[in-house]
Amino acid sequence: MNPGQVYNAGYPQGQPQQQQQQYGDPFGNPSPQRPPSAPLYSQQQPWAEPQGSHHHASYPLQPADPISPNHAPRYSLPTAQPLPYGASPAASHAPIPAVSSPTRTRYDSHPSYLPPPQHTTPTIQHVQAPAYPYSSGIDDRLTSPPPLMPHHSSHSNVGLPADYPHNSYPPQSYGNAPEDDMNDSHPLLAHAQPDPRFGIPASQSAMSMQPPPRPGTAVRYQLSDNGAGDMGVPMYATPGGAEGQAGFHAGDGLGHDDEDDYVNVHYGPVPSRIVRRNRTQKRVQLFRGHLVLDVDVPSMLLDQCPIRQGNEFTKMGYTAVTGDPNDFVADKYTLRQRLYDPPRQTELFVVITMYNEDDVLFCRTMRGVMQNIAHLCTRSKSKTWGENGWKKVVVCIVADGRLKINPRTRSVLAALGVYQEGVGKNMVNGKPVTAHLYEYTTQLSINSSGKIGPGGSGTVPIQMLFCMKEKNQKKINSHRWFFNAFGDCLRPNVCVLLDVGTQPGPDSIYHLWKAFDINSSVGGACGEIVALKGMFWKNLINPLVAAQNFEYKMSNILDKPLESIFGYITVLPGAFSAYRYIALQNDEQGNGPLKQYFIGETMHGSGAGIFAANMYLAEDRILCWELVSKRECKWKLHYVKSAYAITDVPDTVPELVSQRRRWLNGSFFAAIHSIFHFGYLYRSSHTVTRKLFLHVELVYQTLSMIFAWFALGNFYIAFFVLTQSLNDLGTAWKYVNTPLHYIYVGLVLWCFLLSLGNRPAGSRIGYTLSMIGFALITVYMLFAAIYLAVRGIQSIEAEGDITASTIFGDKIFRNIVISLLATYGLYIISSLLALEPWHMLTSFLQYLLLAPSYVNVLNVYAFCNVHDVSWGTKGSDKVSDDLGAVKSSSDNKDEVDVDLPVEQKDINAVYAAELGVLSTKAPKEVTVVSEDQKQEDYYKNFRTNVLLAWTMSNGALTAAILQSSSGTSSVATTYMGVLLYTVAGLAFFRFLGSTIYLIVRLFAGE
Repeated sequence: MNPGQVYNAGYPQGQPQQQQQQYGDPFGNPSPQRPPSAPLYSQQQPWAEPQGSHHHASYPLQPADPISPNHAPRYSLPTAQPLPYGASPAASHAPIPAVSSPTRTRYDSHPSYLPPPQHTTPTIQHVQAPAYPYSSGIDDRLTSPPPLMPHHSSHSNVGLPADYPHNSYPPQSYGNAPEDDMNDSHPLLAHAQPDPRFGIPASQSAMSMQPPPRPGTAVRYQLSDNGAGDMGVPMYATPGGAEGQAGFHAGDGLGHDDEDDYVNVHYGPVPSRIVRRNRTQKRVQLFRGHLVLDVDVPSMLLDQCPIRQGNEFTKMGYTAVTGDPNDFVADKYTLRQRLYDPPRQTELFVVITMYNEDDVLFCRTMRGVMQNIAHLCTRSKSKTWGENGWKKVVVCIVADGRLKINPRTRSVLAALGVYQEGVGKNMVNGKPVTAHLYEYTTQLSINSSGKIGPGGSGTVPIQMLFCMKEKNQKKINSHRWFFNAFGDCLRPNVCVLLDVGTQPGPDSIYHLWKAFDINSSVGGACGEIVALKGMFWKNLINPLVAAQNFEYKMSNILDKPLESIFGYITVLPGAFSAYRYIALQNDEQGNGPLKQYFIGETMHGSGAGIFAANMYLAEDRILCWELVSKRECKWKLHYVKSAYAITDVPDTVPELVSQRRRWLNGSFFAAIHSIFHFGYLYRSSHTVTRKLFLHVELVYQTLSMIFAWFALGNFYIAFFVLTQSLNDLGTAWKYVNTPLHYIYVGLVLWCFLLSLGNRPAGSRIGYTLSMIGFALITVYMLFAAIYLAVRGIQSIEAEGDITASTIFGDKIFRNIVISLLATYGLYIISSLLALEPWHMLTSFLQYLLLAPSYVNVLNVYAFCNVHDVSWGTKGSDKVSDDLGAVKSSSDNKDEVDVDLPVEQKDINAVYAAELGVLSTKAPKEVTVVSEDQKQEDYYKNFRTNVLLAWTMSNGALTAAILQSSSGTSSVATTYMGVLLYTVAGLAFFRFLGSTIYLIVRLFAGE
């Protein structure tokens, strides 16, 4: 091979055109294909050009070693030492000449490019604009010398503003290359070292392995080359408004410098971002009428990645979606996974919904997802997973509002490569953009401390899809984008739902998927939600966290296994659950689970029924019911004990009260909906046995709902019976019990007043004091129960031997002590069988103390605000700006600049206008009630009716039971015994279901 042999500059590393091979991605997959309506997607590497599309600039290269059949040929240029950052140009060994500034012209249907004045005329080429943005030729739209940037430059623009402040910092050079002799050196190859993983220079692999451009020749730009702007066009300032000429030079101003040799210098430290004073426009071919771009990822990011070839690793895709999510596929939008030949099959589709959560919560969730995908790739014996299992998983992140997203969270996404500032657009051909869609396969990982960087040997690529909605439209709308837009495009097997802040266990997603794999009738599944306890369980010091930890644990030990045995779990938590995609689909008439689920998106507007609006506060419960009762189907829901996810729980009283308001109201009205529509079960294809089990479960839910409705009165009855039993032991107890009765009633009334007129955040002290008061009353009730039990045993011993007949003959001991021991004893036994007894030691006491507050504080607030159908977490206060604003001047803080009318003609005009208003007769005012006001009145009337029914029914029950002043009366003690033994019976029913679940689980292979 002759050293001076000419190779085409459009091919990597100077390969001759006849030797150019077709490549797939680094893992052996062919490159994406165009849809049938468009020409085929280029099978060449992203830097290769379609043959025959244009002429290529040429220049001599020197081979570094002979061409080997084992790897692509490599070529090197004679290099020189690069100018170190921070050193003065004078300190270098040789002066660095300047690079000619490129010239931009308008991109018309027959593009041509004018030569830059005072420079050598470049090669003029006519380039056919490709029709498809993912083609390797989409970037080949401009022929001019590109700005030469150093390998480690942190800037994406070539020039600097002429009025950039010149301070005392020494000049620092970056972005220079020889102009006269290309054989001297090139900054991109000055310190290139062979990359043992691919057999190519590391710097070339980081820059898409394109050879350095030669000044004066035609070179093709990538869509977002260094110096490119929002649309992928090299950013140059236009001097003097001269159209078609652009370029920053290192002189004192904009435009061309008179000197031939100059150095592009920057004074001071490297800025974090260059302010672009002038922007250029470039005509971009739309794909199917949509704006779809492929943008180069930063070289700083690519340098950290082990794989540096293939569009999915070197390009970030952007799509400006202008339609509704329901029309995503109909409008011919698509995703990268569908562009491969053959298209990649998506087995798992994970969605992470977020609003304004910070980067800590997002990194926690994203780290858990990355660990799970890495675990899937380690299952080498699996028929589905294995080394390339990551290709079957797509992670979708949906941000609810472009202006609402946390800036630090957005920066995390940018650091991962799935977001770039300045790429998104607001309008496309007059159509407003509804969602900004970014696609990228990241190779970075997030460690335990939330830091982003290259992972270890276990790190695998992650296919990421970031959808940033333009407006805030609530979480259910985010799920509509996920299911109806992206899900309809990818057609996955299993969809996993996560909330930001919820971290799945390292292999939890696999265990969820396995439940669908081993049982084809499973339509939905969930795992265990674990409260975040912190290092050394320090969060359990907070009694609110400890009480919720106990509540979550007992629900996962008793409730979820019982419901799983019946096949209907009342709620699959949206924070961590999974669904089979085909099970959610609507039928041919458009009726089905997803249709009913997304009705909740419009339930909060004008004309929405208050009952349905409250019901859709727990829309995940509606989805579960519609899935189980789906017409002519027999889907069931399953609980997977092996899967778990950690989430942070409310640790302050206002947060807990606000959260439970939505949970309690939503679950209550959703339970009523399922009970009154139990006939939907008959339209399904479940077996007779399964339908019988589902009827038994509905009876159990009905009893639970009745107990929840009368919990306010029942708790007071229990308090009254215990205290009156103490009064029977001696008159001295009355002096303690009587004031406590008034305190109890006063606390309940206080909670009603707070709930009717105060926000929890605005009445933090009031709600906190009420919880403390009920906790103290609970302590007294526990003391009374223990004291009565001891006195009962002593009285039995005094009468003779202790036998079963004598124990059950004592009414107080029989009705209170035995029933309570049975209830909490079952809690202990079931926890031991599940091998999870620690919450009984760390959180049981806190739960007992806060149990009355669950009834008297949380329930009261929920029913008092049943008219509030908002989520309570996404309000935004907007300040009006129609009157203007004033601001202190920079030189004097006591002075402000105010816009005022000072001319007499202006003052008189305003005055005359006001007199004109008075000179006319006032029109007769007609009071018109707006639709919003009518709806608000209707909601509040509904609240009044529900609250009245709840309080009156509980009051009537209390009055009927406590008609006798004696706590030992037959009515009170009998009712108390029935109540407590019913609670114990329900606990035993749950215990039985939990035990059966554990036995079945042993043989199910989960």
